[in-house]
Amino acid sequence: MPAYISDKGIGLSLFGVDLTPVELGGWAIGMVGLFNIAGAILWSSMGARYKRKNLLSLLYLLRSLVFLGFMVAPLSAASILIFAGSLGFLWLGTVPLTTSLVGYIFGPVHVTMLNGIVFFGHQVGSFAGGWGGGLLFDLQGNYDTMWWISIGLGLVAAALHWPIVEERLARPAAGLQPA
Repeated sequence: MPAYISDKGIGLSLFGVDLTPVELGGWAIGMVGLFNIAGAILWSSMGARYKRKNLLSLLYLLRSLVFLGFMVAPLSAASILIFAGSLGFLWLGTVPLTTSLVGYIFGPVHVTMLNGIVFFGHQVGSFAGGWGGGLLFDLQGNYDTMWWISIGLGLVAAALHWPIVEERLARPAAGLQPA
């Protein structure tokens, strides 16, 4: 996001303080981090009361709507900071929901290994997204396609999480395996 803000040349002048586009990009990343804290806590607490797969679907849908809003709103320092806060609020909320959902379905014995696989998949996706966004910028000279792909991927993620069956898998008791 800082590169996008810098490329667009959006700065901020507020109360006699001038922020360059690079500094505004830093503030935007800071807003993402700050709102990650509140979002992770809230989404985690809601996961104790509601079906986690539904919350994950909602979260991914809301992310797509936030990206869409950012694409159609006039670009300004205010829209950037609102986007950053909104995105941060939705970003890490997936972690407690996914971890608890995997633990609930597959049980505590397998939760660490399965969450390791999920985490690895997220790192591969993060690399692909970062590299792909850079490639699209190199090819097109802008980030527009990357934003639209983000919207589409959020909608796909919402659709994929909705049909998850949130029930514990039946496991035979240890030592009672047929011979």
